[in-house]
Amino acid sequence: MSIFRLRFFLPIAIFALTVAILFSGLWRDPQLLPSALVGKPAPAFDLAAVDLPKDLARPGVASADLKGKASIVNFFASWCIPCKAEHPLLLRLKESGVAPIYGIDYKDKPEDAVRWLTELGNPYDRLGADRDGRVAIDWGVYGVPETFVVDGSGRILFRQTGPLSSRDLEEKILPLLKGAKP
Repeated sequence: MSIFRLRFFLPIAIFALTVAILFSGLWRDPQLLPSALVGKPAPAFDLAAVDLPKDLARPGVASADLKGKASIVNFFASWCIPCKAEHPLLLRLKESGVAPIYGIDYKDKPEDAVRWLTELGNPYDRLGADRDGRVAIDWGVYGVPETFVVDGSGRILFRQTGPLSSRDLEEKILPLLKGAKP
């Protein structure tokens, strides 16, 4: 093959390979992000409570709260549109009493978090403010919302990236909670 043909076909081959790689990404589920923490103990943390009105107030949340009973940890923010979409599911889950739900308010202004939870209701048993995002980094959070299922020994069993759906609850989260260590 002459150098002229190589110069002509090499850019075409590189372009075709790039298109093939990008095209294959269309069939990947964006919620299937790997988590190095699944199967490992939840990272240590201790967050102060979000300062809410008395009727909505909850204590802060810490890694010690994750021991003793299977639980759900939900990272959210008032500025997050998908968080608002999943919020009614969290309220229904709270009403069912299946497991405690711990909320971590991610990089939010305190007044915005108060307004959001006052308007929409507070599904969380405990609620901590992660103002600088350090706890989210330790948990490997890519963005909000993200939800984790933690067993009674404090080990992470499951991670859901993006908003929860009824299907996620029925097919993934509730079965895990039922089979988790007390």
